[in-house]
Amino acid sequence: MTDIQREAMEYDVVIVGAGPAGLSAAIRLKQLDAELNVVVLEKGSEVGAHILSGAVIDPCGLDALIPDWKEKGAPLNTPVKEDNFYMLGEAGQIRVPNFPMPPLMNNHGNYIVSMGNVCRWMAEQAEELGVEIFPGMACSELVYGDNGEVKGVVAGEFGKNPDGTPGDGYEPGMELHGKYVFLSEGVRGSLAKEVIEKYKLSAGKEPQKFGIGMKEIWEVDPAKHKQGTVTHTMGWPLGSNAGGGSFIYHLENNQVYVG
Repeated sequence: MTDIQREAMEYDVVIVGAGPAGLSAAIRLKQLDAELNVVVLEKGSEVGAHILSGAVIDPCGLDALIPDWKEKGAPLNTPVKEDNFYMLGEAGQIRVPNFPMPPLMNNHGNYIVSMGNVCRWMAEQAEELGVEIFPGMACSELVYGDNGEVKGVVAGEFGKNPDGTPGDGYEPGMELHGKYVFLSEGVRGSLAKEVIEKYKLSAGKEPQKFGIGMKEIWEVDPAKHKQGTVTHTMGWPLGSNAGGGSFIYHLENNQVYVG
């Protein structure tokens, strides 16, 4: 597709993906140098549209990035009040005490959040600093410089046929060039996979491991709702040859994340 003529825009930094990593990078860059031209490209129709995680987060990252996040209205509204861990069997459950659990399972001082809402708030903070954020702009390919370096991305390209050729309603999109290009696509991003393959970044490394999570949001009877309670389980119905478990997070408004 190198014969396609596209308009190009120049930036100091181009960031692909308006998730927590991409937005944190954008905010920090503008904190370090307000004159930098920083753009964030997001494939979702709005920031947060592809952030499906209902999560328990440690606010230490926000403490370092935006120390006054509470005053600025960050949507961390439900501190963890109770932390439970159970081993399940066909006959019932056994409570595992908290003290032998690894530190990552200790949620004291953490918050139950919607990461989509957290990212929407982070985008507001980034835009106040002068970061340009373009939602609805999927990045379809990388742009390389004369020496084989990554110098930008193609964004807003639409209408390709399944074989990669332009279709009837093809729109070529535009190139966004940066002195630095950050790929913050999330797990198994197509551009990241291309870079890993091109520059042999995985050579001699252990293979990456991935897991699949499924989550629903339930609105429950207020009498059964325990805001701030975090419960994790492992064991049944999984066998000994599979890793995994479940989570139940009670957030505000009688809602529960179940996954």
